[in-house]
Amino acid sequence: MTLALETRALIEVGYARDVDAAMAARACARAVGANGKPDLILAFCGGKLQPETVMGTLRQELGEVTVVGGASAGGITRAGHGYSGLELVTVGFSGAEVVPQVVLGDLSPGDVGGGEALGARVREVATEGAVVLLLFDSVASQMPLRLHPASRIVEGFHKGLNGHRVTLLGGGMLTDMNLSDSFVFDGRDIRHHMAVALVFPPGMEAETAILHGCRPISTFMEITRIDGMEVYELDGEPALTVIERMLGLPLGQTERQELSLIATLGQKQGDPFAPYDENAYVNRLILRASPDTGSVTLFEPDFFLGARVQIMARDNALMLDSARNGVARLNGLVEGGDNLLALYIDCAGRASARSGALTEEAEMVLQGFTPTMPFAGFYSGVEIAPFQGYSRPLDWTGVLAVLRRRRRA
Repeated sequence: MTLALETRALIEVGYARDVDAAMAARACARAVGANGKPDLILAFCGGKLQPETVMGTLRQELGEVTVVGGASAGGITRAGHGYSGLELVTVGFSGAEVVPQVVLGDLSPGDVGGGEALGARVREVATEGAVVLLLFDSVASQMPLRLHPASRIVEGFHKGLNGHRVTLLGGGMLTDMNLSDSFVFDGRDIRHHMAVALVFPPGMEAETAILHGCRPISTFMEITRIDGMEVYELDGEPALTVIERMLGLPLGQTERQELSLIATLGQKQGDPFAPYDENAYVNRLILRASPDTGSVTLFEPDFFLGARVQIMARDNALMLDSARNGVARLNGLVEGGDNLLALYIDCAGRASARSGALTEEAEMVLQGFTPTMPFAGFYSGVEIAPFQGYSRPLDWTGVLAVLRRRRRA
């Protein structure tokens, strides 16, 4: 078992990896409770650990503490990182200066409606510009596989905010990289079809960096037939035929997961004729391909008829360069600040077991990032971050955020 303690005046991080969920939870409870019992715990629980045991043990060891968070495909801290399903990461918050307010949202009536109701509740308690961490149950059903689309939740969330400005970050919870299941800790229980928003106090702000790793391998093409998440045609041809031709894959023989490992569809924001900039793209992972219909199903249903997209190749070398450069930029931005916590929301597809990269991307982030503050991260299904002035879901990205005390004007 691996155990670590990272101490800060108000925020502490614990990490454990153990086949015994109770042992892992006790180790993390000792870590975050070393300087007194925290008021709230943010927990990211590997899919092979029993969430009821983790929740129960944390509250047994630390009293009736609020536990929020949920399933994670893996954990990332300076003391250890991995995606075996046995990792547990906890962040303890103590004191009114840093403890977020918890707002819950029910997604079972519908993703847009659930997000809108949640956004309206957040509007009531969030100050202008407040940092909000949004975590949600990714898997709506297992057989057949159906997701709670982040784009629909965030669309509704912004409607509910009704113009109220917040800094929105977040991610989709997953038990593993195969999208087997997900769940959310709502403070007291384990829930499905639920989103939880953590609204941080007005004295806190966030600086973020988005780490990418895709490059265009096609010209712009128009989506000429689409239904929700399923893209049927690009420029009047079956989408699967076009994508396989561009990638040099045998037509009609694509395995279900093959495309998801090597390609995305990307929509360039701003001037389409501007020089290539990875930060200008919103990319959508391919969930599955259907040779029978010639279609591909995306992770999100936010592309539309007439949208101009490009086929993007997932490039491991570019991913590692993006991580290195993004971390360096963020180091410069937060230098000299009153930094409290680094939070890394990392797409599970960026792990070397899925991407095939010889270097573990999360390890590069850990090694390159300034060691002067607590660091906690998890592997997610979808990442949410401010992007060109508007928070939105992103695919195959790493979102690195630093929570810090707000600078005085």
